[in-house]
Amino acid sequence: MRKFIVLNLIAIALAFSQQSRVKIGAEILIEKHLDLIKGKKIGIVTNHTGILPDGRHIVDVLNEIEGVKIVALFGPEHGIRGEVPDGKSISHGVDAKTGIPVFSLYGDVKKPTEEMLKDIDVLIFDIQDVGARFYTYISTMSYCMEACAEMGKKFIVLDRPNPIRGVYVDGPILEPRFKSFVGLHPIPVAHGMTVGELAKMFNDEGWLENGVKADLTVVKMENYSRKMWFDQTGLPWVKPSPNMMTLKTAIVYTATCFIEGTNVSEGRGTQHPFEWIGAPWIDGEKLAKELNYYKLPGVKFEPISFTPTDIEKVTLDPKYEGEKCGGVYLNVYDREKFEPVKVGVYILYALKKLYPDKFKWRTAGQDRLWGTDKVRLMIDEGKNPDEIIKTWEDDVKKFLSIRQKYLLYN
Repeated sequence: MRKFIVLNLIAIALAFSQQSRVKIGAEILIEKHLDLIKGKKIGIVTNHTGILPDGRHIVDVLNEIEGVKIVALFGPEHGIRGEVPDGKSISHGVDAKTGIPVFSLYGDVKKPTEEMLKDIDVLIFDIQDVGARFYTYISTMSYCMEACAEMGKKFIVLDRPNPIRGVYVDGPILEPRFKSFVGLHPIPVAHGMTVGELAKMFNDEGWLENGVKADLTVVKMENYSRKMWFDQTGLPWVKPSPNMMTLKTAIVYTATCFIEGTNVSEGRGTQHPFEWIGAPWIDGEKLAKELNYYKLPGVKFEPISFTPTDIEKVTLDPKYEGEKCGGVYLNVYDREKFEPVKVGVYILYALKKLYPDKFKWRTAGQDRLWGTDKVRLMIDEGKNPDEIIKTWEDDVKKFLSIRQKYLLYN
């Protein structure tokens, strides 16, 4: 009898788990909305993150459904199967598993051409984002929407969670003169939106080139709440890019990606990119002491040393390859209180203060990441971080009122 009760409890727990797990847009499309794509010629913009919770890839699943014809695949940065290191151009080719032609959207061509889309009726977008404006997948999505709008093709977004929650919004709004592939639209560094919500905003705010509008459908998730961290969704973590190792990486990313725009290592070439930062000329104890002095909520800075190396299919030629670097580890002990974008300002401020002769900007890259030159210039002027942070607060309030119209989840 006791065994029967235990088995029943396990069955109930599993059923509850399945019911409460977030169901992503791809699942909902397959279960309820195949009418959107059956009998049509399909293109899919995806990569290795385009998997269902059972591990099957969206391309492989749709390719086996009768009446669904996939005629082309489109690969963003890192490629369809996610094996290309950061920043490396990708060529057109053929998907080895399905034999379907693959067009690269990371290289010379970032927006699908008329030739690429001519045989397609519907273009599907299914990629896991990380919640940062400068993560290039949302730029790829925007360019694809634009191309579909110009050619009268339908565009479907299969929604996925924002891993760092859909409630954290912070950072300067992108200024038009700093528009680039790491930021196309006037949104803050941390936007607090899903890709489906962003697609609606880009479309309905008239932000696509020449104000064109795509015939857009967003397939919503089920059981998703915006306050969820990724590890609360019940979904498996798949590295969205080679250096986005874990959810912990994503949590600190909007603090330390700015290190890319300097001569300090952002930890590439280690197993802790973006969680570790450093350089051969940094004293980790000294930097940790300075940063901990600011008492920033939710994070402690711990002194470390590391030596960046090449990691196959992850990092090629990292900064300071083979050189021992001193630095700090961002130990986020309370992720609810941690404010990464603000922490990013404090880190840059501390580096400039402690190492005025050694610390250097990669000016164009730094300004593109922030979407403004104000942060860099104010740090150079010796302005304190609180003054810098105040410069974007009013703009974020305005953005929040625009954003509210496009939120799909509570």
